[in-house]
Amino acid sequence: MKPQARPMFDARSVPGDLCPIATVPNPMRPGDWRSMRPVVDRQKCVKCAVCWLYCPVQCIVEKPAWFDIGYATCKGCGICA
Repeated sequence: MKPQARPMFDARSVPGDLCPIATVPNPMRPGDWRSMRPVVDRQKCVKCAVCWLYCPVQCIVEKPAWFDIGYATCKGCGICA
């Protein structure tokens, strides 16, 4: 007997009141729960923009002489390190 594929669910087929608690907006920002805090070493920064390119939340901002980190949105993932 050949196994039957189960139908996939999409957002239209899931009832809206299935989990009302999960849809409550969370007032916390990513910067409130990060475990690591990146720091830019201005003596070593050569402005290559690799940290800016790979940041998953785009919290790295270009300044005239270096790159700075927006800690309000930084998750502390360490990809920029």
